[in-house]
Amino acid sequence: MTDLTRVLQRLYERIPLGMRLGLDPMNAACARFGHPERACEIVHVAGTNGKGSVCAMTESMLREAGHRTGLYTSPHLLRFAERIQVNGKPVDDVTLVHILDDVLRREPDLSFFEAATLTAMLVFREAKCDRVVLEVGLGGRLDATNVIATPRIAAITRIALDHTDRLGSTLEAIAREKAGIMKTGGRIVIGPTVPEIGRVFEGVARDVGATIVNFIDATATREVASLALGLHGEHQRANAAIAWTIGEELGIPAAARRAGLVNVRWPGRCEQFVRNGVSFLLDGAHNPDGACALATFVRTTYPDPDKVALVFGALADKDWQTVLDTLAPRAAHRYYVAPLGRAAAPPVALAARWPGVALSGLAEALNVASREAPHVLIAGSLHLVGEARGELLGLPRDPAVAL
Repeated sequence: MTDLTRVLQRLYERIPLGMRLGLDPMNAACARFGHPERACEIVHVAGTNGKGSVCAMTESMLREAGHRTGLYTSPHLLRFAERIQVNGKPVDDVTLVHILDDVLRREPDLSFFEAATLTAMLVFREAKCDRVVLEVGLGGRLDATNVIATPRIAAITRIALDHTDRLGSTLEAIAREKAGIMKTGGRIVIGPTVPEIGRVFEGVARDVGATIVNFIDATATREVASLALGLHGEHQRANAAIAWTIGEELGIPAAARRAGLVNVRWPGRCEQFVRNGVSFLLDGAHNPDGACALATFVRTTYPDPDKVALVFGALADKDWQTVLDTLAPRAAHRYYVAPLGRAAAPPVALAARWPGVALSGLAEALNVASREAPHVLIAGSLHLVGEARGELLGLPRDPAVAL
């Protein structure tokens, strides 16, 4: 058993605490470690869908501009180290083991996500990153990443219904939680929204003394429209416009912004590759809004459902019914499996909703699907997508965790 395996096992023992909402434990832990959250300029990004893509785009632009960058995202697809990246590469195992072990030893009461977040901030400080991009884990107001003071710039991407058991059952309630990343004197870029959500953001900004930056302007739209983005799908145009505006707020030269948006890579999001003559499309769409964006991309890319096989799996606490209703019509052949990580929607229940074959494992589903159709779509859960990437590309994988 490697040192990394041992330390990750200790971290995973804290999974029962989940993504605990509340800042007191993180504030106290950061103080004991000399406030690593204050060591770098921060870009803080919340939202229901698109926040990971915006983070990846922003980090790519910063790197193109010559900055030493940090990027913190969740969940990981294959290896835990993907969550903590320095200059576009996952933290090395030696550094990760050293810092994470210290965090777990000194902070026995932190949750899985709190310990991971503190570890990331310590990695970035030790690496002397000058600009760090933080993706909110859950919500915003009480998320562990919100331990930071006023960031250099913040952003909120699309708002949709997700995590309703934790954040509220209405778009307004969810928006209010995500608006909790607004800070006094800070500036925040707001993504596509509707008037009632916009009013929530305006109210919170007014109350805390923050300034809202509208990302939609002629320059951003024109620049993004002319680029061959590194991330596929028309929905990424809006994310790119948000990132473009973040870059402008950060003073990133236009040439570096363009290069960053063209060269960005973000696995598992409309990711395409060919294996043995079969084209695979992987996307972690796990809520209705994300499924709609993916369905549009599939309709354009593979217009004939008879040539598409869907490999689908979802976590039980997601609105998998609506997601499946959106994606299933785009594939004539359907295979259902259970993602790893936590309680999954039973494959037999998926097959009962939309006729298909319930299978016991992903490897079998990929094998059968690739024989049945020239195009295979894998969707419904980022955890399923991660497992599929490992299987198809022969990549090593840490134990799955749905946090």
